[in-house]
Amino acid sequence: MYILNQNWGKIIKVLIFGSNGLVGKSLNNVLDKNKEITIIPSTRDDTNLFSYEETSNKINVTNPDVIINAAARVGGIFANNSKRTEFILENLKININILESIIDKPNIKVINLGSSCIYPLNAKNPIKESSFMDGQLEPTNSPYAMAKLTSIELGRSIATQHGHKIINLMPTNLYGPNDFFDYKDSHVIPGLISRMHEAKINDQKQFNVWGDGSPLREFLYVDDLSEAILFIIENDIDIDLLNIGSGVEISISNLSSLIKDIIEFKGVIHFDTTMPNGNPRKLLDSSKINDLGWTSKTSLEEGISKTYKWYLENI
Repeated sequence: MYILNQNWGKIIKVLIFGSNGLVGKSLNNVLDKNKEITIIPSTRDDTNLFSYEETSNKINVTNPDVIINAAARVGGIFANNSKRTEFILENLKININILESIIDKPNIKVINLGSSCIYPLNAKNPIKESSFMDGQLEPTNSPYAMAKLTSIELGRSIATQHGHKIINLMPTNLYGPNDFFDYKDSHVIPGLISRMHEAKINDQKQFNVWGDGSPLREFLYVDDLSEAILFIIENDIDIDLLNIGSGVEISISNLSSLIKDIIEFKGVIHFDTTMPNGNPRKLLDSSKINDLGWTSKTSLEEGISKTYKWYLENI
């Protein structure tokens, strides 16, 4: 399994920007399985990605064969909607600085991590890659989505004009160890885990969830995404835009009940209908990468159980 495609023909160096985050730490562990890959981790402590000079210098000094851009400002509905300026500015700066730094280096392959939020609010489900820029964005996270859309278009322009290999991966909602567990600013699963655990400890009788519980969501355990990236590197896959999903969807109501069972919270779940639901349904069509030979392996129950175990041991 862990043998590089003969197109590489050498030990390859992989520079991971954002190596200390949810995806970055997972990538360090998963890519390390392949002894023909040398990992070059990079965090905000050694490279300020808001600075073109520092970003360009890091790439020049390390001279990687592959760059994985896993650096981003991310968050849930509340964070996206309340910090709209930060989300578009910071993500634009990160993506532009990395891509501009490799314009004169067509030998470097770039794997750029996007998000399923780039797809239109009313895109037909399951959402195909062809839905890209085919309608209005979901309003609560449109600044983040616009930053990612701009990055994709910039990457396409560089690839077309200068001959680069730039792959844009659109993972569905990610979760797992090393996620950001915060009361307001985290994504759905880590937010529910941290708040419901606190409710359990405090013996609360009721737990509030935003919206009416009806929206359907797809989730992907972070190690499955890293396995997909390893698969792409090993097989030297060169496709402009690829969805990465589990193919399984669940309502927020059922997700809340599943997390309640795993955490063993004894109270009642209450749905706050005064708060927004967000997109009513979002399921990616991952048939392109599935047809190439990759599929996700981790069930939602297994993934959440692993994540909660990590939370108990580390938070």
